[in-house]
Amino acid sequence: MSVPMAPAELYHHGLRLLLEKDIPGWIDLWDEEGVMEFPFAPPGWPRRLEGRQAVADYMRPYPDHIDLHGFPEVTIHQTTAPETIVVEMRGVGRLVATDSPFDMTYIAVVTVHDGRITSYRDYWNPLAVQQPGLDFVGADR
Repeated sequence: MSVPMAPAELYHHGLRLLLEKDIPGWIDLWDEEGVMEFPFAPPGWPRRLEGRQAVADYMRPYPDHIDLHGFPEVTIHQTTAPETIVVEMRGVGRLVATDSPFDMTYIAVVTVHDGRITSYRDYWNPLAVQQPGLDFVGADR
């Protein structure tokens, strides 16, 4: 039996999976009851996804819309709660529909229990959805 990954290690592993476009592998990092939240989501976009299946449904088409090339800036801060980290990062790539550059900064608050993501609050820039090609995942449009 292997020892579960620490939150920072699990997060870095998840970024590698996203770069490999291995969405099923990324979903496997989630607890069955995990919750993903988007506090800054614009109207018509989901604010909360409950359960691994809801996260999977939301993320499944991601590589069809955003071709991630890298995360040139990733800083992980440990909190006083050992299972929770705060991540500052930047993702770069291209928008598939328009072949235009994608450059997004994020702050995420992630909680991991027993080696699985139980909570992921993604504070991304909602102004970026005004870019052509970003109107996709989970939007009620």
